[in-house]
Amino acid sequence: MTISRATLHELPAGLEDLYVELAAPPRLVAHLRLVHDVAVRLLAGFAEAWPELTVDAGAVRFGAASHDLGKVRHPEELSRPGSLHEAAGERLLTELGFPPESARFAGSHGSWDRPGISTEELMVSLADKVWKNSRIAGLEDLVGVRIAEATGRAPWEVFLQLDDLLGALGAAADERLAYQAAHPVVGPASNSGEAARR
Repeated sequence: MTISRATLHELPAGLEDLYVELAAPPRLVAHLRLVHDVAVRLLAGFAEAWPELTVDAGAVRFGAASHDLGKVRHPEELSRPGSLHEAAGERLLTELGFPPESARFAGSHGSWDRPGISTEELMVSLADKVWKNSRIAGLEDLVGVRIAEATGRAPWEVFLQLDDLLGALGAAADERLAYQAAHPVVGPASNSGEAARR
């Protein structure tokens, strides 16, 4: 599987312009595109496996495409671990006029084990892990339990289906990592030229 901008799912309306407005670095934009693409694939997989599960797909897509925007204020976290971008991203989106229910994903994607987290927030956290084939048992357990409770399905059945889905999505991790690495850590996002054709 070759990953390029043309093979990734289209971003929610307005996000492309927001990246440019914020002068988001190309590496960050590439990462947000990848996590968004995985989130769309997760949504499709969930809908196929558990059609009775109610999920706000638009919220998941927006959350996946914006979850790390706080890194424009903490660019050092593009190349090393850190969590300062989480609260900063939620504040940034709120300052830009996004409602709290949209901005929350930037603040919650790294704290998936906190009380009261929504299914949509769990899905964004999951997409942010599985894009690079990172499997976090605690997160997957929470997602599986949430699905089993919401659908009335047997937990073992849900966990098997979830494991298969995440394994299939994780299979393209090397290509995703290569795509992200091909984008520089510094420099603004662009809507034109070569960057727009990827």
